[in-house]
Amino acid sequence: MHPEDRVLVAVMNRVQDFEIVRDLGWYRVPAQRAPRGIFFEYLALYFTAAFADLKYAVHYYARNLGHELVARRDLLPDEPEHPRAGEPYYKLQLGPLQRREPPIVSRRWRRITFIHTTWDRFEAAEEINDLFIEGEGFVDRLYHALREEGLAPERQVPLREGGVEYVADLAVPCRQGLVIIQAEGQGPAVPGALCLPQIAPADTAVWVDRVRAEVRRRGGLAPTPDKGGEEL
Repeated sequence: MHPEDRVLVAVMNRVQDFEIVRDLGWYRVPAQRAPRGIFFEYLALYFTAAFADLKYAVHYYARNLGHELVARRDLLPDEPEHPRAGEPYYKLQLGPLQRREPPIVSRRWRRITFIHTTWDRFEAAEEINDLFIEGEGFVDRLYHALREEGLAPERQVPLREGGVEYVADLAVPCRQGLVIIQAEGQGPAVPGALCLPQIAPADTAVWVDRVRAEVRRRGGLAPTPDKGGEEL
């Protein structure tokens, strides 16, 4: 294992799919959902609500040993009527499952598909937001600064405004909506976002104060729900 090894964190939302990974040693990825390809050394599994007490956390990972392209109906012959039965999937051959101790948890329920990260981040992460590598530099510094101030930011938050889909660099859930934070010049502007210039680390405190003021204006931080709480 090397710090720069690539890790794909994938959603596991069916118990029967986990049984395939555990007992047969393979996992499927829709080819159309893998625009970056499947060039990673490790696969990690994020459990959804289907896993009861294990939900909303990463508990397992395994080495990616190779792949082949197979139609879904050939991977899962018991589901011939599935709407994507004829579509191509990558069948990943995996090494033995290994337990991630402690698990990487999600503080809030949020929509997750795939997260591309690195081994050093995976090894150090305490919660899901620690895994993201998008928006490095200013966004990374501001995320950690807000977290240290107890403002509970979320990274790479999918949003829909006026029928258009966006991904916010950062968002702070408040009692009256979200404080959305975006680095200037990074993708299409999200309506209503605080667009912050990418400034030197020493100036980050200025923007922490501005975010804190927006949080107060929106009624303060939203309570952190029990494990498996509401969607952002």
